Order: sequence, then structure tokens, then C-alpha cells
Amino acid sequence: MLPLVAMLKLKRCELFGFVFMLMLGVLLLVPSNVHAEVRMHLADGFDFPVGKPDAEGYYRARGMRLRPPVHFGEDWNGKGGGDSDLGDPIYAIADGVVMFAYDCRGGWGPCILLRHVYRDPQTKKVKYIDSQYAHLRSIAVKNGDFVKRGQQIGTLGSNRGMYPAHLHFEMRHNLTIGMKRENVERSLTNWADPSSFIRAHRKLKKDWLKQSVPTGTYPPYKGLKGI
Repeated sequence: MLPLVAMLKLKRCELFGFVFMLMLGVLLLVPSNVHAEVRMHLADGFDFPVGKPDAEGYYRARGMRLRPPVHFGEDWNGKGGGDSDLGDPIYAIADGVVMFAYDCRGGWGPCILLRHVYRDPQTKKVKYIDSQYAHLRSIAVKNGDFVKRGQQIGTLGSNRGMYPAHLHFEMRHNLTIGMKRENVERSLTNWADPSSFIRAHRKLKKDWLKQSVPTGTYPPYKGLKGI
């Protein structure tokens, strides 16, 4: 027969082993598609990403086109022409959180993705939308930062001279796109026409309650991960 002290130690080890296996089982039961969340206030309106708030001094050189030749967003240029707008400030179009902020190299260059939560003025439902700012010269924010409407987040670039200086700007209803657009249906269910959306949502009712905003929705891009 084992001494009493040894029996107690054995029982304690068995108990710890049981608790460990129970916790491991709970973790394995959590679905892999459950994402983390952050909480933030609803956007009180949307502005243009250059020449805040009304794109003063800039023009839309190219609009969105979801049929060939496809262009998923807008290109914004300074009215001075050429590279006169190189290094100009780029602004967050609304309150939001930085989902992805990296120099992606290739055809993208430095790129930022923000996520916004707002109340649809027509349906009154809470909705989400992402905004993308690409070909930047510099990035002034990092993943997980909260930004305010009109806050400078970077500077206008040319992707190291690959293009004439301009801002490539997109807005997406589909929160899973991130940097991988290839296999996503080209429709207004997934994308928003940026200028049309901004004009329709210039001023929104303030809401002081914070809302949950999903994160972890982007696939990695060239080893770079968003929040």
C-alpha cells in the first residue's frame, strides 16, 4: 500500500492532468473561423482622403470600373500635374482602426487598410466598410492604431517611381478581401464606389456607444498579416 502522502500527490497529479485535458478540449472545440474584435465608436461621417475634407486641389483621374478594363477604386491626382502632389498628406476618411499597414513592394508599394463602422442612414443598421490607400510614399500609422476622421495616415507617393504620383483609393463592403482581390466577385456587393459612398455619408448621426468591429478577416499577403 502506498503511503498517504504519496497517494495525495498522485491524486493531485491526476486532478491537474484532468483540468489540463479539459481546457485543451475546450480550445479544440472553438471554431477556427471565430475572429477577435475591437470596440470603437461609430463614424460620424466620411470625407475625401486628399485635400480634406472636400478634395480641394485634387481631381479624380480615374474612377472605379468593375468590368474590363477593371479598376477597383479611384486614382486621385493633384491639380498641379506631374509629381507636384508627391509627398502630400493622405487622410483617414472617417474614424476607424488600422487593419493593415505595410510596404508591400511589387505593384502596391506602401499600403494602408482601415476599417470603419457606421450606421446606415437609410436602414439604420450598423454596417462596416474598409478603405484602402495605396502607392504611398510613407506610412504614419501601424496595425491596431485607432484613427480619427481627417487624421494624416501617410503621404502620397508613386511606389518608388513606378507610377506618376497619385493615390489609389478603394472602399470595400466585403471585409475579407484585404490585399487579395483576384477571386472576389466584381460587384457592388463587395466594393463601394468611393466618391458616391462618401457623398452619401458626409454627415452621420453621432452615437456614443462603442460597437464591436471584427478583426482577423484578411488572408496573409506575402507573409504580411493584418490584425
